[in-house]
Amino acid sequence: MTEIGVIEPTLDTRRVAAAGLDEVLRQLDSSAAGLSSGEAAARIARYGPNAVRTHHVNALAVLGRQLRSAVLILLAGTAVVSYFLGDSMQAVIIGVILAASIGLGFVNEYRAERAAAALHAGVHHNTLVRRDGNFVALDVTALVPGDIVRLALGEAVPADVRLIEASGLECNESILTGESTGSEKSPHPVPEGTELAEASDLAFMGTIVSAGEGTGVVYATGKNAEFGRIAAGLDERAPETGFQVGLRRFSYLLLQVAVALMVVILLSNLLLSKPIIDSVLFSLAIAVGITPQLLPAVVSTSLATGSRQLAKAKVLVKRLVCIEDLGDIDILITDKTGTLTEGRIRLVDTIDAAGEHSESVRRLGLLATDVDPEAGGGSGNPLDAALWESPRPRELVGDVRRVAVLPFDHERRATSVLVDDDGGRVLVVKGAPEQVLAQCRATAPAAHDTLEGLFASGRRVVAVATRAAPDLTTITAADECDLSLAGFLVFADEPKVAARQSLADLAQLGIELKIATGDNPRVAEKVCADLGLASKGTATGAELDGLDDDQFAGAAQGHTIFARITPEQKARLITVLRRTGRSVGFLGDGVNDALALHAADVGISVDSATDVAKDAADVVLLEKDLGVLATGVAEGRRIFANTIKYVLMGTSSNFGNMFSAAAASALLPFLPMLPSQILLNNLLYDSSQLAIPTDRVDEEQLHAPSHWNVAFIRRFMLIFGPISSLFDFLTFGLMLGVLHASAIEFRTGWFVESLATQTLIIFAIRTRKVPFFRSRPSGLLTATTLTVVAAGVVLTISPLARPLGFQPLPWQFFAVLGAFVVSYLVLVELAKLMFYAEPMHPVAPPQRVRGQAHHIRRRAARFHYVNGMSPPRRPVRK
Repeated sequence: MTEIGVIEPTLDTRRVAAAGLDEVLRQLDSSAAGLSSGEAAARIARYGPNAVRTHHVNALAVLGRQLRSAVLILLAGTAVVSYFLGDSMQAVIIGVILAASIGLGFVNEYRAERAAAALHAGVHHNTLVRRDGNFVALDVTALVPGDIVRLALGEAVPADVRLIEASGLECNESILTGESTGSEKSPHPVPEGTELAEASDLAFMGTIVSAGEGTGVVYATGKNAEFGRIAAGLDERAPETGFQVGLRRFSYLLLQVAVALMVVILLSNLLLSKPIIDSVLFSLAIAVGITPQLLPAVVSTSLATGSRQLAKAKVLVKRLVCIEDLGDIDILITDKTGTLTEGRIRLVDTIDAAGEHSESVRRLGLLATDVDPEAGGGSGNPLDAALWESPRPRELVGDVRRVAVLPFDHERRATSVLVDDDGGRVLVVKGAPEQVLAQCRATAPAAHDTLEGLFASGRRVVAVATRAAPDLTTITAADECDLSLAGFLVFADEPKVAARQSLADLAQLGIELKIATGDNPRVAEKVCADLGLASKGTATGAELDGLDDDQFAGAAQGHTIFARITPEQKARLITVLRRTGRSVGFLGDGVNDALALHAADVGISVDSATDVAKDAADVVLLEKDLGVLATGVAEGRRIFANTIKYVLMGTSSNFGNMFSAAAASALLPFLPMLPSQILLNNLLYDSSQLAIPTDRVDEEQLHAPSHWNVAFIRRFMLIFGPISSLFDFLTFGLMLGVLHASAIEFRTGWFVESLATQTLIIFAIRTRKVPFFRSRPSGLLTATTLTVVAAGVVLTISPLARPLGFQPLPWQFFAVLGAFVVSYLVLVELAKLMFYAEPMHPVAPPQRVRGQAHHIRRRAARFHYVNGMSPPRRPVRK
């Protein structure tokens, strides 16, 4: 062999497709026997692992993300200006706010990233590679150019491969071409100049084997593969979710309001001939005061708290913001096996066409499993595994030699084997009854009656048929004809006892459940009826075939059960439902669910799922239980509801107080509150709200998903902010007209009143119900809120009062203040009743971001697939 150093790390893809196999192997300095371990080690040292990017935690990157907040940038700028203008107290207070916000955000996100890294480290992807002459299972990152790999149904192609052998091999290449139909593959070279989409002798990294099996030689790995080039050329930042987009737009709204107020106040103070430096500092404090400074910390604390709660509920999210996505779901599409049923399949009986017990049918079924009778071993197919767990399978099979196998695929829905038995060479076909019966010469009416009876009783049924095949040496789909029905294999998978309650929990959350199954429609209907799931109707895969987009959309919305449905139809079902603005979650765990998981807004899998399914998912359930999923959805909605509480409270109270400050500064001969006092007020107020993530959420808020709606927040601010200002003005009148307060007393009185009203208002804003009587806040939120109000009063009489510009107030002030606070809360309650009685709701449809680049980046965000990431969900096309 030539030296490895002369091998190109990647060959031109079009040249590989057009060249003969021997030429490709020669250029790769390899052979059909594969590489030795020593050669592979040398090549991986030269070319690196077969990976596009890996999941690792970078503390500096996490810290950098905390600094990209527009609110924090405003705070930092104000601190710098304040320091150079001589107000060190203001700079120190802003520094404390910055440190609290950045520190809390960093700690929460870093802990979450570490947890996500641990999850990713537990997900391994293996492939069969020929090393030292034998096929062994190796991690996909160990692949190098020249390796010989085996491809099997349901696997993701681990690298770019030139095929050597192919047996009914098809690959779904929608990740690269956008076409959802499988692409047929063969080892024969294609003419020069053939487009990559037509290169039938190549299998590309990240595509899914949708039928058959094959072997090939790796010619490109990692970033040199076609998918790797696309992914490596994209921005590595995870794309924004609807939650993050809303948060960013809200921050921009606050900045606009803050800048406008700052300019107006500065100009008015200068026109009134007030000191320039005092005017600048005051206007900066107003700009900072209107922003909820700890919003990033509250959001990260909410999400981190939620992720821990979900982990306790056995729900793992791959990225914190996926929690909010989970709460968005209003349609859930799921298989019935393991979710509505126990998922423990057992063989109930083997019967002939007349319904009589038959051991010969069981023997034929055993011959047609994915277990070679001569070699033995376990089965990855639950139906085949149940067959081999039946009594004395080896004795029943006897001495049989398997000549050829045509593996199961989701188009034929059958497995065929060619065996040499005592009576000669026989073709045995085992598969879905509809497909098998369609290939039989003639079947007695009794067979159809038997089958209908089994389906009506909710049994899973597999048909077995045979024919003599003395001249066959290989099998193709065309050979599965002219069969004689032998009988049926009958399996049971009982409905889950807890599934009925889980369905009720999902219904209470406003989630419409749809069933997409490869099973018979009668079986699916029986299971749903047993569990009390109301059905709008059933559609089969055959009925969906040939429908145009509008007809398919009508069928998707008008039916509950989709039976005998193909993987491509599952993905199409999700796509058309998303086009209507619905947020669709898909729960799947099999190799045939990967396309649908990619297509969904939220892909959900389970810990016991196949690697392809887990990689495609946003959320992994440690138990395949709809009850666990309902808990996750409720938690996502609870987190969003608590975040919105802080936003509504902060914007309305801050806007009212800052508007009052602006008006007072224009009318009074002195500043109504010192800049440092404004910031101290906000620091105390925001600190009390760090307990919001622990607050209870009214059940009614969990019944439907909510989304960011900046128009709603603006309207809330403009209605409730002036109510806050009204009581500020009443306080001004009390201080000046009744108590004849000095400037210091005025500032002290307004500081206490402002802190009390804007902090205690959380009890009214946190619920649409009457607070305390019909909706109780959490104990921690109550404690922090009351503690902060008390701390504000204590500051005015403590040794710190003079340095902060305060002085003690007369008892009469506190008596009137108590009446003001009660009146304020009552007025807010009345305004709340009118506000929520109007038809506008704080919900907006989630933003759909389209485009191939977005979806590939989102796949990277879902999980950093060690050899090139999982295939991206396809964009929704209109």
